[in-house]
Amino acid sequence: QVQLVESGGGLVQAGGSLRVSCVASGRTPGRTSSNVMAWFRQAPGKEREYIALISEKGGVSLYADSVKGRFTISRDIAKNTVYLQMDRLKLEDTAVYYCALGFFWRTQPQDYTYWGQGTQVPVSS
Repeated sequence: QVQLVESGGGLVQAGGSLRVSCVASGRTPGRTSSNVMAWFRQAPGKEREYIALISEKGGVSLYADSVKGRFTISRDIAKNTVYLQMDRLKLEDTAVYYCALGFFWRTQPQDYTYWGQGTQVPVSS
């Protein structure tokens, strides 16, 4: 089983920056195919939405339009860690941020097998 643990969330002012991290441990049972790591977020009263994806070796990434140009996803393979650097934060970025691991290059939450517990990122004015 794979465990994902996020950290780095916290209160930040609009216009500021924050980096959240996700450390993966364990092994995917019976899987030898490449994995995809992703960040999702869920704001109060809203559905969970994808923010960014990154390929197994970190060479390819994809961003939702709402964060493109402001957020950067990266991956440290040696540390089994995925990062989400968030710059020029807006009030509407307030949400719980989740990392997820899946095996397909997709953006729907149901396509991801493993999830972290989430880390809160409130953005204040």
